[in-house]
Amino acid sequence: MPAPPRAATLARVSRTTSHHVTDSLRAGLMVGVLSFVIGALTAWAQTVLPYSLYSLANSANAWVLVIVVLILGVRAGPALATLLGSASSVLLMLGFTAGLALYGKPYDPLLWTLSSAVAGLFIGLSAAWLRGDGVRPALATAALAGVTIGEALFGLTYVRETTSPVYWILSGIAGITFLAAMLARRIRGPLPTAVALAGAVAVIVVFIPVYGTVGTYA
Repeated sequence: MPAPPRAATLARVSRTTSHHVTDSLRAGLMVGVLSFVIGALTAWAQTVLPYSLYSLANSANAWVLVIVVLILGVRAGPALATLLGSASSVLLMLGFTAGLALYGKPYDPLLWTLSSAVAGLFIGLSAAWLRGDGVRPALATAALAGVTIGEALFGLTYVRETTSPVYWILSGIAGITFLAAMLARRIRGPLPTAVALAGAVAVIVVFIPVYGTVGTYA
């Protein structure tokens, strides 16, 4: 005897929900484990990278790229990507702290962990919006390019006396290239273009002093 229409509908909804939850948990586990491991490897990288590239293992840009790649890899939707972005940021920092501990270097990650948890929300959402429609890719591009270029400018100015300019120049070129590529291939129309360009400038202007302030107290 066939199931009543309502019961059949409820069964389909239940199966769909179950699959969605399973996929979300799988994505969360993958992003979480890889984030912690990459965070720990960052501590190791600080011991092997040459001076010209040392800042690669001591900058936000590298981890922003990691978060974006991981979230794009699991194809998370905006809501899940937002949560995963925050979780990934925190686990990167905790993995980094654990890695430093293995080298006998105590480190208090509290302030950077809290700020990473907040910033990760926007990074995760931006990663998901790169595949979106309308103005969303423009907003995502503005956020990601702005952070990348902003930190490069920060490195070339605020910490120029203690770090090599090589990494910061390469990082800035990468940010500009990403912005140009998105404008050429993904962002269409006057409004989205203006949003991407003006948004990137706004993010740069805000990012530099905020990043410097957090770094001062961390």
